[in-house]
Amino acid sequence: MFNHILVPLDGSTLAECVIPHARIVAEALGARITLLHVLERSHSPDLNHTINPLDWHIRKTEAQTYLDRMAASLVDSVPDVCNVILEGHAAEGVIDYAHHNNVDLITLSSHGRSGLSGWNVSSVVQKIILRSYISTFIIRAYKSTTGERGGEVTYKKILIALDCSQRAESALPIAISLSRHQGARLLLAHVVSRPEMPRHLPRSREDTDLAEKLMGRNYSEAEHYLAQLESQLSSAEISIQTFLQIGSSAAATLDDLVESENVHLVVLSAHGYNSVEKWPYGSVAVNFIAYGATPLLIMQDIPFERSLCTKAESAARERPGH
Repeated sequence: MFNHILVPLDGSTLAECVIPHARIVAEALGARITLLHVLERSHSPDLNHTINPLDWHIRKTEAQTYLDRMAASLVDSVPDVCNVILEGHAAEGVIDYAHHNNVDLITLSSHGRSGLSGWNVSSVVQKIILRSYISTFIIRAYKSTTGERGGEVTYKKILIALDCSQRAESALPIAISLSRHQGARLLLAHVVSRPEMPRHLPRSREDTDLAEKLMGRNYSEAEHYLAQLESQLSSAEISIQTFLQIGSSAAATLDDLVESENVHLVVLSAHGYNSVEKWPYGSVAVNFIAYGATPLLIMQDIPFERSLCTKAESAARERPGH
């Protein structure tokens, strides 16, 4: 579960869309919130460009006033709220603070001060997601949340994707807690993928029969799994609905379900049954980050200590400044 929620803010109204969502999670779990603002130097091509101390002090004072105002909007429902101002690059500052202050969840607006773009998340958000190895909550700044009224947010339907694995189930406790807190219906969704059978020529009857047999067995196992899970959760005091579907792409099928059922929040584990630990996210999570349009909470199941350094990171450390 989450005890410490980090909310990076850059002073823009787009970034502020995360506030009511962070409040819900904090209320549901009794977590504390840290509001973080990173003061960045202006990117000037002039190598001799220096910072005016007075201008810098004014910017810092304005940032503190801004964070105080944001914190005041939360204290009635979240008693433990604090502010932090850092200096440096935004993504690096957020990641470094999170790693050194026991942050369990980073709540991010898809876009901020740089404005909306055709990309589903901004470059700063993408950097934080890929390098932090911490659970993240992405709010789509370009889309008003269904159920949002006057700055308040309600989740009526919460979907969690499950694939019979314990890794996918790692996100279940938070989904249950949020469903209970919001009085929301929890949708347990499983997609039985069609077997991949690459062929230069059309499938033979034997190939088709084999694929149907395998898919039938997987469907039967998933059906039993969801029924058993629904029974186990019968005492959780929440409304539960199961969805078992067949599709060639789990991510695409789940996304269609999110749209058809008007889901307000998607909860995922970063990895599932077939995922490896070479990358921070499995294919389903990556697709929802890149293409989803609904608030997305991803439970990261790989701790930072076990993360692998990419070749780009290694090169940057060996040749800083190049």
